[in-house]
Parts: sequence; C-alpha cells; structure tokens
Amino acid sequence: MSKPLRFFIAGIIQGSLPDGVHCQDYRRQATDLLREAFPGAEIFDPVIAYPDSLSYDDAKGSAAFFDLMARAAETDVLIAFLPEASMGTAIELWKAHQAGALVAAVSPLDRNWAIRYLADLVFPDLAALERFIRDGGLAGAAAEKAGKRPAPPR
Repeated sequence: MSKPLRFFIAGIIQGSLPDGVHCQDYRRQATDLLREAFPGAEIFDPVIAYPDSLSYDDAKGSAAFFDLMARAAETDVLIAFLPEASMGTAIELWKAHQAGALVAAVSPLDRNWAIRYLADLVFPDLAALERFIRDGGLAGAAAEKAGKRPAPPR
C-alpha cells in the first residue's frame, strides 16, 4: 500500500504589499479540489498553520519561515499560486525543486525565472489547474516525478 501524497499549498501572501495580504481564496479552492481528487492526501496550508503571520515578532516569524521552507522540501507536490512575484514562494519553489518534488505553478508569469526554471508545470489560472487535476494529469505527473526522485539517505 502506498503512502498518501503530501501537498503543500504555496502562494503569495504579502508579496510587495507593505501592510496587508493578498486574497487567499485560492487556498480553499485548491484544497477542496485536492481533497476531492486525492482522498486521504496530506494537504499543508501555511496560512492555516501560521495564521496572522504578519503580526509575528522576529523569533516567531523566523521559526515559521524556516519551518515552511523545511516543509516545502518534504512535500511530494507543491502547488504555488503566483499572480505576481513573491519572494517567500520563490524560496518554497526552490526547496521543493531541490528535493525532487513535483512543482506546479498557477501564474501568468511563465517568463519569470523562478517559475520558468523551477516549476514542472505552469497553468495560467486555477481553472486550467482544475481541468488538469480532474483529467488525472496531476496524479500521473506526481507518479512520474516520484519515480525519478532519489531515494532518501539511510
């Protein structure tokens, strides 16, 4: 019996806003879609794990930041929502890519180097990602990527 897939819902939170956050509705949409398509999957959402993170002091913020990067490196599939650039999400993309995870980006920024060179899959919008998942494309891509992933050290 194979273990359930681990998903990490990455994406812009603060971006370049000095005092606020971008709409986070994409997280619920992605989570609902993944729960339907992958029953039993583990789905990690940084906003649920670390609510109101902009109010954290340096110690709590630093601990959260480094925990998120470690979790991105431990995931099987990272899905990043990037309507515009996000430095934190770019690092999550890097960590997941370096660890051999499948990286999918939902973004119009297909010429952005972080997206272009780190994402295995790029979708222009959530509707395109949804079609891909419902058609079984994400399951196939995740299985193929897992077959190429190096075995963890013992």
